[in-house]
Amino acid sequence: MLEKCRNAKERWGGVSTIIDHWLEERQQLISTFVSLPSQEVGAPLNSSVGEFCDLLMDYLSSGHFEVYEQLLREGSEFADGSLEQAQHIFPQIQPSTDKALDFNDAYGTLNTPTLQQLCQLSRDLSDLGETLEERFALEDQLIEILHNAHKDLVDAT
Repeated sequence: MLEKCRNAKERWGGVSTIIDHWLEERQQLISTFVSLPSQEVGAPLNSSVGEFCDLLMDYLSSGHFEVYEQLLREGSEFADGSLEQAQHIFPQIQPSTDKALDFNDAYGTLNTPTLQQLCQLSRDLSDLGETLEERFALEDQLIEILHNAHKDLVDAT
């Protein structure tokens, strides 16, 4: 997952400040995510899970309220079918948003977890990791369709 993030940043880095910032947020989110299993039970884990949830909510918000809007605006400026193509991807992203919000609701304020919660956390992290990987691939498609397809045209103006 981390390698895919680096590849996306190399591929699209520098073409848009908002996208660059968003990909940096993604990389920080992934780094925090992969460090969670190595955390000790107790305060360090609670703090790390809370930090991860904060990063997750920031990442989702940036995507929905900044990046997607910019990409849609850019795609609407060109009558080449890219906007219609991208609009098929947005509904596929929503289930991952719902799953991330559910994870945040369950673990965002984890204080003193029970053994059952710790076992469930492990399973939920695994599920969320798979979901995020799928989400990142869909978001990369959006960038490709709505931004990179027009990059040369935008740069020429």
